[in-house]
Amino acid sequence: MSLESPSQAPNASCKIMTFRPTMEEFRDFVKYIAYIETQGAHRAGLAKVIPPKEWKPRQSYETVEEMVIPAPIMQVVTGQSGLFTQYNIQKKSMTVGEYRKLANSKKYCTPCHKDFDDLERKYWKNLTFVSPIYGADISGSLYDENISEWNIGHLNTLLDMVEQECGIVIEGVNTPYLYFGMWKTTFAWHTEDMDLYSINYLHFGEPKSWSAPHSLNLVSRFLLPSFSFMPLFHHF
Repeated sequence: MSLESPSQAPNASCKIMTFRPTMEEFRDFVKYIAYIETQGAHRAGLAKVIPPKEWKPRQSYETVEEMVIPAPIMQVVTGQSGLFTQYNIQKKSMTVGEYRKLANSKKYCTPCHKDFDDLERKYWKNLTFVSPIYGADISGSLYDENISEWNIGHLNTLLDMVEQECGIVIEGVNTPYLYFGMWKTTFAWHTEDMDLYSINYLHFGEPKSWSAPHSLNLVSRFLLPSFSFMPLFHHF
């Protein structure tokens, strides 16, 4: 039996792939992930899945404004010439509504830009100025409890079995985390993200940008609503 050469493998060019499943395909999470792997999506380091229009993870977001971000962090970045260090300083708690006003304020809002490339240049140019506030690592999910398709809190994978059969809970790994971000908030990949797939869903807000370590270049622009999967990732 001959082995398939890298040039003959699916997605040999490691292209970032986008998938648009039907509602029927979308109902089986494990089966669909297996399908996108057969297409070679994992070779790129990340993939984008756009849910069918009829699917909604939450009926209403009206009450989200009242949610409390218990420990927002100020991200202070130092460095130059492409080598940076980030320090996180914990701030006092605030509601999501208060955070939204802060993110849209003159001090923290996204700057005017011609196009996405221009915005990316401004990100790197201004990385060490005006430290943004990040609502990170909030335990929980915005999904309605009755959502069975692609519910980040109940994906029915091996990680669920770790909790169900062994009673082991690993926050942010086999339990969901929420994040509220603004212009320039940054999240780097962790060890668990390198060893396992990660799934992220953008509920609302501005487009979210990701970089894959394969090329260390910006590789995708995520317009809501969308899922992203990556063995390795970085986003801002």
